[in-house]
Amino acid sequence: MVELGLIEIIPLVSQIATAFGVCIAATYYVLNLRNNQKNMQLTLETRQAQLFMNIYDKTSKREFTESWRKFMAYKFSNYNEFRELYQNNHEFQNSQWELSNVYEGLGVLVKEGLLPIRMVALLMTGMFRGYWEKFIPIYDDAVKDMGFSRWLSETKFLYEELMRYLAEHPELDSRIKRLIRDPGA
Repeated sequence: MVELGLIEIIPLVSQIATAFGVCIAATYYVLNLRNNQKNMQLTLETRQAQLFMNIYDKTSKREFTESWRKFMAYKFSNYNEFRELYQNNHEFQNSQWELSNVYEGLGVLVKEGLLPIRMVALLMTGMFRGYWEKFIPIYDDAVKDMGFSRWLSETKFLYEELMRYLAEHPELDSRIKRLIRDPGA
């Protein structure tokens, strides 16, 4: 049997201790990375929620809902009727601008991955669908007449993404069955 002397055991113990220390350091590093990833994900989710709530706050204010109600009360069935209203009716024009600015911005945020479409689907589908579905019959003629291919393109993108998402999640369908009447009627 081989006997190891004290001089031979010390380097062996030192190597084992070094290997054990490296394993502990590697484990600590991996756990630290995982913790940082979780924190980054939580930070991202918190920022997305804050961003969405800022938008939701705007769209739930009386001024925005009144703009939506007024816009929805106006009748147009083709682009010429829309253009006539837009050029000659400041109330219609202001309502259209307020709505389109918010929905264009929302479309950009969804397109760039800064806001999940699920958040829009859960809380904003009804008013948004009513607004955009009113545009569908005139959209192509409007883009062609204006010569502006990007007119409301982010809003169109938002609608298409929302419809895709709702097709996958039909329980979230929130179509408005009856439009709200003109507040002045």
